[in-house]
Amino acid sequence: MNGSRPLPAPTNQQRLLAVLRSTPGSPASVPRAPFAGSRVAGLPYGLAMVLLAGILLILGVAGLMLGSVHVPAPVAVSVLINWLLGGEVIPATWRAVYDTIIIETRIPRVILAGVVGATLGASGMTIQAIVRNPLAGPSILGVSNGAATGAVIVMRWGLIGLGAFTLYTSAFAGALVTLVIVFWVARAGGRMTPTRLVLAGIAMSSVLSALTSLLVLTSPDPQLAARVLFWTLGGFGSAQWKLLPLPTIALVIGLGLMLVQARRLNLLMAGDESATALGLDVNRFRQAMFVLTAALIGVVVAVSGVIGFVGLIVPHIVRFLVGADHRRALPAVALMGASFTIGADLFARTVIAPIELPVGIITALVGGPFFIWLLRRDARSNGGTP
Repeated sequence: MNGSRPLPAPTNQQRLLAVLRSTPGSPASVPRAPFAGSRVAGLPYGLAMVLLAGILLILGVAGLMLGSVHVPAPVAVSVLINWLLGGEVIPATWRAVYDTIIIETRIPRVILAGVVGATLGASGMTIQAIVRNPLAGPSILGVSNGAATGAVIVMRWGLIGLGAFTLYTSAFAGALVTLVIVFWVARAGGRMTPTRLVLAGIAMSSVLSALTSLLVLTSPDPQLAARVLFWTLGGFGSAQWKLLPLPTIALVIGLGLMLVQARRLNLLMAGDESATALGLDVNRFRQAMFVLTAALIGVVVAVSGVIGFVGLIVPHIVRFLVGADHRRALPAVALMGASFTIGADLFARTVIAPIELPVGIITALVGGPFFIWLLRRDARSNGGTP
């Protein structure tokens, strides 16, 4: 004995504080086990955010310019500046129809596309954290289809006359029930694997698609099929100013709550046992995040239909750029998600203009191959065993 006394073991509270106070990017702050294939591109965080904001701005201006009627870039920027400042700061030397096209049609459309993309990106990243699976996402797990089915049920039984709140509520309920069922099925036997989670999501999507088809076929309304097509393919062609407040408020509140809980999302990525040992009530926290993401997805599906794969693709790209720490990744995923959907919408309405493609088709064409690549990468990282 040298007379020195051993240091007492740290308590769970001290361990939790150590993790929460650790520097971004450190192993304690960002457990990477479920996302072992991700890596950081090496860009400074500030520079990455500036680049993402710049891309969003460029795509937003392009969204004001391009469409069935081409608006010159100087005119589009001038109209936007006058609209933002609330007056004729720049003298209007262009045709008055440009003001109508941009202010009444294209600005709401660009804003709605950005809000939906940011919401789906942030929700996808949160879902991947709470289920500890990089293959998860609102469309892969059938959550978006669940929200759409909830909305279709309301339309099928004529309850839409009770107001938009009924539509949002039914979409939220459909998303939440779907997420709970998929998670419950995937955890059967006490162990949830990526393959089991994906298969549960695919099975649930198939059931929901069949249910939606049954509702359409048995409906006395001959116009229901055309309206359901919107929910299943998705798009922003119906964007109006009156549609913007609720999804925008939902995004601000939802993203704010996610940022408040970002450190706990980091803990959850380390595994349930580790997070519990560090003082996190895992079940309660996971349930709260389920409700939050389901509410957000329900709102965006109610205004845009099913826009698939955004919540799967964008989080992976963001983790590559800025790392897996949710304190940094969530703001970045909102910016990139907005850029992704604005770009997809821009492509959808210009590639074969004047015909406008559903945005969900564009995101599926991009997301399908990306998802296959993720499956193959996951199989290789597990030695060929999914």
